[in-house]
Formats: sequence, structure tokens, C-alpha cells
Amino acid sequence: MKFRQLSVAGAWEVTPVLHGDPRGLFTEWYRFDRLAAEIGHPLRLAQGNLSVSAKDVVRGIHFADVPPGQAKYVMCTRGAVLDVIVDLRVGSPTFGRSESVLLDDVDRRAVYIGEGLGHGFCALTDDATLTYACSEVYNPTGEHGVHPLDPDLAIEWPTGAPQLSARDAAAPTLAEMLAAGRLPDYAACEAYTESLRKQ
Repeated sequence: MKFRQLSVAGAWEVTPVLHGDPRGLFTEWYRFDRLAAEIGHPLRLAQGNLSVSAKDVVRGIHFADVPPGQAKYVMCTRGAVLDVIVDLRVGSPTFGRSESVLLDDVDRRAVYIGEGLGHGFCALTDDATLTYACSEVYNPTGEHGVHPLDPDLAIEWPTGAPQLSARDAAAPTLAEMLAAGRLPDYAACEAYTESLRKQ
């Protein structure tokens, strides 16, 4: 298993070792100890999600209030997606920056997305299936979104006809969320991450 820290601080790409033969394939797609050693604290697993999307569906950019936020470990078990992580933490050196990772059922890569970061993806195939291991359970009052097509985010989605949910299509822009004071605070996120290291 190899870890690569992304340009958005608090996010990692995880590439597993694939063991295949004519019978099929085996891989360790998640290792509690290896991830904890890389990110500096254990990932508490509180909820598991599964998402299935048609080609050209764009979901996101979603994030949760910090504390406690919601860290995610995401992999694609069927098909392919372009997974996107956006730094929404006000005061962060990489605020507003995004990075994308191809997740598919060939290389079996995963991404770890720390608290306070925004997450979204575009389905590159029909029936693109993502599994999420989350550090906190879903809290509808603490969950928010930024419009995925906001020009200020400058995300190059690999589709000319993105399909959005009604919620995502009505999401505010980054500038609107910033003006309303509804984005995560970088210092608060760092303090929360530090508290996890001390547990």
C-alpha cells in the first residue's frame, strides 16, 4: 500500500498492492494501522455509505461543520469516477485549491479526505459505485455544499453535460458561503485534528 499526500493538505491518495491470478484478485483496500501512521491519528469508522451513479452525474461539493466534521475514505468498487477534493478551510494556505484523482475498478485506488475539506466526483461510467468509510454519522444540520460548477473553483469536470441533483444545483457559490461565514475555519480544523492525535 502506497500513500501520496495531495497538494490539498489533509488529503491522500492510497494505492493498494493488487494480488491477481487466473482465479481473480485480492487486495487490502484499507489498513487502519498504515493510514493512522500516515495521517497521524486513527480514522474512527462510524458509518459506511455506498453511492451508485450514472455516467456524467456530478455530486458535490459537500462538506461538514468542524468540529466534528466528517473524514472520508473513498474507493470505487465498480466503474470509474474522477474524484475531487477542494480545500474549503478559510485561512488555509491552499484555500480554494482542488485536486482530482481517478478512482476505478482497475487500479483500486482510494482517497482519504480530512475534516473540513470539500468532496465531489464525476461518474465516468454508468453504475459507477463508490464506497465511503466515514468518521462520523450523517448530520443533516451540519452538512453543506458549494456549487460544483462554480467558476471560482475552476474544476475541470470531464463531461459536457453534468447531471446535478436539485440540492447541488441550488448550492451557493464559494464566494457566497465565504461571505455568509459558513465555511470551515482552518485553525479550528487543525485544532480538531490535533485533538485526534492525542486520543
